Amino acid sequence: MSGIEGITEQDIADYLANDPAFFERHAELLANVRISHPHGQRAVSLQERQADLLRDKIRGLEQKIIEMIRNGQENVAIADRLHRWTLALMLTRDDRELPEVLLRELRHQFLIPQAGLRLWNVDPGHALAPFAAEVSADVKTFVGSLNQPYCGVNSGFEAARWLEDDVASLALVPLTAGSPGEPFGLLVLGSPDPTRYTAEMGTEFLSRVGEVASAALSRLLDADPHADAKPH
Repeated sequence: MSGIEGITEQDIADYLANDPAFFERHAELLANVRISHPHGQRAVSLQERQADLLRDKIRGLEQKIIEMIRNGQENVAIADRLHRWTLALMLTRDDRELPEVLLRELRHQFLIPQAGLRLWNVDPGHALAPFAAEVSADVKTFVGSLNQPYCGVNSGFEAARWLEDDVASLALVPLTAGSPGEPFGLLVLGSPDPTRYTAEMGTEFLSRVGEVASAALSRLLDADPHADAKPH
């Protein structure tokens, strides 16, 4: 006994790890050694315990695969909706109808409860349109400060008043043209659900929506907004 008193469990584990042939030489141990089952009071063999571990690992991998498939299907569905929305914009020939088509199809394709829009520096021919209604300097300054869409609770944003009903959460998507981009409008999406748009959500998809909307709506802008300031 004195020869093994200094041996620790780690020593035994290291020995078995460094001598994989041990259980080949003593195969009967695998069947005879019993350990407690993690989900019950009964004892099981090492082989049964290993099988349980493998089954648990397989179940975990299956769940990950199912989640990957579900995410892939959702991404395909979103891409299809974005494609249909983009087509609707491209097929709109009358510039005057473009803002309404953009908002209507956006609400329809992505099940958005409310959506609104304001543009500035528009062509004089659209100056009386609802989407060209005057916005405050604060809104324009705020849009100019955004380098990505804003998502969060409605804390009294002026843009929320562009919507027909009260909303609890908002997504504010800047519209820009030129390089570097200069803001010329704001797209606002609203929901009565306070968790629909949160500060923690990703904004990559909304950025794509903003890029497509900006490209489509840029045809409504004044080709030379500073013409009145030029000397005659």
